[in-house]
Amino acid sequence: MYDAAMAREQTNGTGSVAVLGKAMALLDRIADEGEATPARLAELTGEPRSTVYRLLASLQQLELVEPGPRRGTFVLGLKLFRLGRSVVSRFDERQAALPVMERIHDELGETTFLCVRRGYNAVCIERIDGTRVTLLALSLGGSLPLHAGAVSRALLAFEPEEFWQDYLEHHELEALTPQTPATRAALIDELRTTRARGYSVSDEDVTPGVAAVGAPIFDHTHRVRASLSVGGMREHFFANRERAIALVCHAAAEISRALGYDAARAA
Repeated sequence: MYDAAMAREQTNGTGSVAVLGKAMALLDRIADEGEATPARLAELTGEPRSTVYRLLASLQQLELVEPGPRRGTFVLGLKLFRLGRSVVSRFDERQAALPVMERIHDELGETTFLCVRRGYNAVCIERIDGTRVTLLALSLGGSLPLHAGAVSRALLAFEPEEFWQDYLEHHELEALTPQTPATRAALIDELRTTRARGYSVSDEDVTPGVAAVGAPIFDHTHRVRASLSVGGMREHFFANRERAIALVCHAAAEISRALGYDAARAA
């Protein structure tokens, strides 16, 4: 026989989830707006103003919202900032990337790199040496200019184009090999191609006889946070090029999700 108490419990549980959903919708709208009045929040959420006022009062008691700088407005509370800092502290690119890098290394047997941007350089913060050959151009803790190499251009290409111009104005385009894109036109073309296809390709532009592919890693702010690359001797590497591209792009997307990146919201 159906238990009436159980029915009430399920109804109350469903109602509580619905209320939480409405409260979260308010917090999302305030986050989008920066600050908002109850009337504006009612308009954005489709909720009656009386419901919005009640929810805001509860959220204010919990320190999740607080009065804004303008009279009658609300902003996100400092408690959310503290909670957010705790979440963000988990988003360590090296910790998120290492297991994924190990999988790529196990499958391809090539050298795998993880880099972050520091000024006008890509700095290697993790690498796993290849089983066939050890690449020497980018050691752990070493760096490359952002225009040279797949792992570097995967960082530069997904920065705002204003940064491209800054780089061109303040950094010499050194030709490490005859294949390095060392002119303004060549680099811009390579960056636009990289951004359009979603990954970068290095074909002997850092070290003769060596090729690589790289992909960007994004974080919860939807900005490029790091880059992942795999490379090896050109002849063997390009024989498995499509597989390498697929693995690196999939891995970079997996790491990005671990860092809080939401591709749907970024689009």
